[in-house]
Amino acid sequence: MLNLATLLEESARMYPDKTAIVFDQIRLTYRQVNAMANQLANGLVKAGIRKGDKICVCCPNLPYFPIIVFGILKAGAVVVPLNVLLKHREFAYHISDSESVAFICFQGTEQLPVLKEGYAGWQEAKTCPHLWVIPTIPGADSPIEGVPTFMELLHNQPDTFDTVATRADDTCLIIYTSGTTGRPKGAELTHSNMTINPMITCQMGRSTKDDVLLVVLPLFHSFGFSCQMLSGIYTGATLVLQPRFDAAAILRAFEDEGITLFSGVPTMYWDLLNYPELDKFNIEKISKTLRLCNSGGAAMPVEVMKRFEEKFKVVILEGYGLSETSPVASFNRIDKPRKAGSIGLPIWGVEMKIVDHEDNEVPQGKTGEIVIRGHNIMKGYYKRDEANDEVFRTGWFHSGDIGYVDEEGYYYIVDRVKDMIIRGGFNVYPREVEEVLMTHPDISLAAVIGVPHEEYGEEVAAYVIPQTGAKISEADVIAWAKQEMAAYKYPRHVEIVKTLPLGPTGKILKTELRKMAAEKIAVAK
Repeated sequence: MLNLATLLEESARMYPDKTAIVFDQIRLTYRQVNAMANQLANGLVKAGIRKGDKICVCCPNLPYFPIIVFGILKAGAVVVPLNVLLKHREFAYHISDSESVAFICFQGTEQLPVLKEGYAGWQEAKTCPHLWVIPTIPGADSPIEGVPTFMELLHNQPDTFDTVATRADDTCLIIYTSGTTGRPKGAELTHSNMTINPMITCQMGRSTKDDVLLVVLPLFHSFGFSCQMLSGIYTGATLVLQPRFDAAAILRAFEDEGITLFSGVPTMYWDLLNYPELDKFNIEKISKTLRLCNSGGAAMPVEVMKRFEEKFKVVILEGYGLSETSPVASFNRIDKPRKAGSIGLPIWGVEMKIVDHEDNEVPQGKTGEIVIRGHNIMKGYYKRDEANDEVFRTGWFHSGDIGYVDEEGYYYIVDRVKDMIIRGGFNVYPREVEEVLMTHPDISLAAVIGVPHEEYGEEVAAYVIPQTGAKISEADVIAWAKQEMAAYKYPRHVEIVKTLPLGPTGKILKTELRKMAAEKIAVAK
């Protein structure tokens, strides 16, 4: 038997009275978190949830999130975390595609109407019998008549539970990723994948129960889910949760909570450095406790890394991974020389190599596609046999990223095989954005690319051809897209054009669009 819930159960056994979760004025011990997860597991089983059932969870970084995740795992079910920024059509797709039988959704706020969109998506899916709401105000009644709350699920349930026996290769988590082709696909990750990866992460970071982690990376994303939540709970550390990135709140938590470990995407480090009132905080005090920072999700600009390390007297270690690799595949190490700009060395038990378009390994220093194999590789994309055949050809997982390896075995990423955009650490697949844009009655054709952005790394840009006779402005397209897509997906830059550059087969030449965008940016400067 191997159930990922063991990570919490062992820490609750070893450190029952140690603070596990900090959120604002709330402080929960490992004993309390485990007991509530047990109550949830009992409630789920009573509601008819069985081993292997999929349950969608949409919740920001609140104490509910780890309780829900471990309650689902204890019941032997599969966690399907969803982005809180999704719109109703996206919720409907994820619920249906994952074949989820239950959906636990945070109510949200006027500014972040999670339940409004989630409820509409749940209704549209028509395939998921159960919905439970997490009210914005703890203990409040459900905002939707007839829909029970999360607390009702726990009410009067025993705080002990006999965790359902699962095998190491059973699926415990389905994380949706845009991958390299088509609509978002669910990466099936096993109990083994998600147990071993955080353990290795902790070993590389020399993490202990005395660490205090600031968790601002969204827990519905593989980076935050594994490298912060699972890793922290495995060691018995304290997790300080932040529901969204706010530079002042992060710096205040650094100072007040004695944060020792921080993980973020490059834009977070950029924002902290450029916060106008940075020097009002006690940087010397922060530097005495902050012992290590990690970066991933996008390439870390070397100048940002240097400036942050100088300011806070801390080392930033950069790594690499994908949802499909649980997520960590390579990392710079504390005990080995760090190379700025490198994604480091493959982690223990994982192999990486660089191959050409015919899957032949290329010499050191030559670019090609990064392929990976090891204990961290997913079972496959859920219900995507054709995509699995492609991505696992030759027995190695094909990452879709272009890189090279140097003479000392350090890996570097230089480009992407496909057209993936990484905006602030979130993957945006252009085809998905294009398909939504072309549902607009006045848009005939759309092409989406990523353009350089100082803060987010890349920004989403769209070239749009209107329908014949239609009159539509760039501002109109942006405003409409904002209502139809998650906030990290919709294009901030739109250009209305009469034609798009096409190749001999009629394929849109995005390389030409990137040249056009680069020339425009150069002129603007």
